[in-house]
Amino acid sequence: MLLAAGEGRRMRPLTLATPKPLLPLAGRPILEHTIVKLAAAGITELVINVSWLGEQLIDTFGSGEQFGVTIEWSREQQPLETAGAVINALALLGDAPFLLVNGDVWSDYPLAALAARGAALAAGGQLAELVVVDNPAHHPAGDFALRDGRLALAGDHRLTFSGISLWRPEPFVAAAAAAAGQPLPLRELLLPLIAAGRIGGEYWGGRWCDVGTPQRYAALDAQLSAEQGV
Repeated sequence: MLLAAGEGRRMRPLTLATPKPLLPLAGRPILEHTIVKLAAAGITELVINVSWLGEQLIDTFGSGEQFGVTIEWSREQQPLETAGAVINALALLGDAPFLLVNGDVWSDYPLAALAARGAALAAGGQLAELVVVDNPAHHPAGDFALRDGRLALAGDHRLTFSGISLWRPEPFVAAAAAAAGQPLPLRELLLPLIAAGRIGGEYWGGRWCDVGTPQRYAALDAQLSAEQGV
């Protein structure tokens, strides 16, 4: 599942008329970079949530056929935050573990490797595995600690959640009745599960960028454009 329903308020004025996932990076929409990487990794059944200016995304990517994938669209009357978005899309996601990727993240992380660990989640008693990265300058305090392959709420060496994760559907199914179609941030779901030792973590030291501000977007666009000769 790719998350693409946010309003991109920190990116204004760029996102006043264009949803953030459609902003071009090296000549291609941000979200297209991720879709192409998923297809190359053999991950071809996608669900994408939309709300703010969502019809533009649907018009651009359609059924996904041109990228070698199939796309199911999960429409939201209002952005439901990450956990709420997944709950809204449960009927499309099915019963198997699934990748969950923010639509405004660019990374060279090997998505196929994470997807292949789906069967191992249950065997290890984990409900999810989150990819964490070094803390960027705009988020120096980080989000969680990583201890022996599990995330922890406290610890000296904190890391930042990358927006890339692998989930079993059970936590979202359990939260569905209480959410009742209302926005639910992923953090509210995560904190008690991390405290219970049910969330795994993987450190990634490769390239990663949260395209969260016009400045970070411009810097990444310039870098990728130079590398690709665009």
